[in-house]
Formats: sequence, structure tokens, C-alpha cells
Amino acid sequence: MGRAGLNRKTALATLTLTLAAEAPDLDVVSGFWGRAFGFEHHRGFTHSFLGLPLVAVVVVGFVYLVWRLRRRKTKYPDLPPRWGLLFWYACLAGLSHILLDFTNNYGVRPFWPFSEKWYSWDIVFIVEPVMLGFTILGLIVPYLFSLVDKEIGARTRGPRGRSGAILALIGVVLMWGVRDYEHRRAVNAIEARNYDGVDPLRVSAYPTMVNPFHWFGVIETPSSFELVAVDSLTPEVDPEDRMEIRYKPEETPITLAAKKSYAARAFLDWAKYPVTETEVLEPPEEGYIVHFQDLRYVQAPGAFGRDRGRGVLDVHIKLDKNLRVVGDVYERRQKQVVEPDRDQR
Repeated sequence: MGRAGLNRKTALATLTLTLAAEAPDLDVVSGFWGRAFGFEHHRGFTHSFLGLPLVAVVVVGFVYLVWRLRRRKTKYPDLPPRWGLLFWYACLAGLSHILLDFTNNYGVRPFWPFSEKWYSWDIVFIVEPVMLGFTILGLIVPYLFSLVDKEIGARTRGPRGRSGAILALIGVVLMWGVRDYEHRRAVNAIEARNYDGVDPLRVSAYPTMVNPFHWFGVIETPSSFELVAVDSLTPEVDPEDRMEIRYKPEETPITLAAKKSYAARAFLDWAKYPVTETEVLEPPEEGYIVHFQDLRYVQAPGAFGRDRGRGVLDVHIKLDKNLRVVGDVYERRQKQVVEPDRDQR
């Protein structure tokens, strides 16, 4: 955005935009107070419309400090900083961060703390090489042309790279348009079928990396969840006949007790298709571990180096034999790490 023209209005525009676009992810520091606490507060205040101006003030204040430490020097002396404009640039960059997070299937809570509802567009994979390719080319190609200009002695009259940046942004928007169209086709294809002889209660289609025509579908029926691949180009549901059915587990005193834990409440507030599985611990350690999983993140075998059936963002709650919550269980390299439940701290 800075290269596309905003850096021609004020000095320090690109620095401010870059820092403000990354600043909402400072919420990762909440993880120092425990994984469950970090999970609950991720994409919270710093990703909300209320928090946006406050984050912008912090960023502009930091840029002002850097500017003073540099003795008020900038690359283009004839282009002074305009601090009020830089504040609005920081807000714009923060909005771009919220928009980018909205496009993937993790989602955002832009109306926090007035509403805890999560919103997601579900059209772009969490890491999208196509979008990265557009933006990287938009930065590199103008730089290569500038090297040629230096060789021939051409003068630099101001910030460069405007055309490349604009084309990169147009490419990203066009990619969103294609993916949104294909996403709608995938959802419509899923809705057009019935499953086990009944119409679905709700359906979703989630993106995969690079390919805009391949989607991961989740269908909820009264008794089960069904996981399917969807080809939106055809469009066809389950083209390889590999549908996976997950029957809804029964609610038990064990799962009800686990759902009262701090980590489980945070997870269930965020999850769209939550399921549970109860593991009975073998003596001498008596008790249970209730595994919570969101079916949005149970995709193809081997995804992220994981086996089918293990999601990317699972939560595990450990209970003793009297159904008291012991803590949150996380698996790290074959070793179980137990964090005390926050409600017990």
C-alpha cells in the first residue's frame, strides 16, 4: 500500500504501514500466560475495530520515537512526516490485517468486546503462495528496474515501485474474486445433495493451498458430520468416493465436566464443528482425557505432517477419576505436558 502511492503523501509512510499491518499479532504475547489463555485472546482486542485506533497510536508513537532518534532524518528531506495522516495510514494497515485474517477459515472477532462472534470468509488458505507471489513480485520487479536505471544514470525523483505495487494489489483482489466465486460453487454443490437420506443442517467449504478448485467440505446432519473433497470446477462432491463419516458422540458426565474447563470453553466459543472423543487412562494413572477437535481442521492425510484424524488445533482436557479437571494436556514430541486449568489457578 505504501509503494502503491501512500508513500508519496508523507515521509515514513511505508514504515508506519508495515509496522501497523503486523502489530495486531502482538497478541501472541498472551501465550506467556498459558496456551489456553493465549488461545482465548488470539485475534481478540488487537484484531477488533475498537482496538484498532489504540494499536495505531502505539505504532505511530514508536515511529515518532525512531524519527527523533534518527535526528529527524528521512530518505526524502523534501517530504516531511505528517503525523495525523500517518495515524490514519496505521488504521488502514490494521484494517488490512483484519481483512486478510477474515479471508481464511480461522476467522476474526471484529466487534470484540461487544460481540464474541467469529466471522470468516473461508476463501483463502492460512498460507497462500499465490498471494505471496503477487506481493513479492510487486516489490522485487520495480527494484530490478531501479538497478537498471542506476546503471544508465537515470535520476530518482521520488519513491519508486508504484506500478508494480498497484498491479500486485489488483492481482490479490482478482484472486479473492476467483476464490469467492469457486467457494460459492462448492457450497452450492454440497447443499444440492442429501446425506443418509436427509437434507444437511448446515454445510461449509474450506480452502486448500494454491488450487482454487479444490475444497474441503464439512456437512452436518442430525446424527453425523461428513467430510468430503469438493471439486468446484465440475462441480462435483466427493469425486474420489472417499467420504468420511463422523457420528456425533453422546454427551456423558465426563464430556460435560471437561466442557466446564477454561480451555474447553475458549475452544468451543471459537469452534464451528466441534466433536469430542474420550480416552480412558490406564492404571496406575486413573482418569480421562477428553479430546476436543474442530472438523474445519481435519483435512487430507499427511497435512502439516499429521495423520488423518488429528487436527491442527486440538484441545485435550485431563480429568481425574472423580471428574475433576486436572489441566490442559498438550502433546509435544511424544511427551505429555500438563498445564493446570486456569479456573484452578
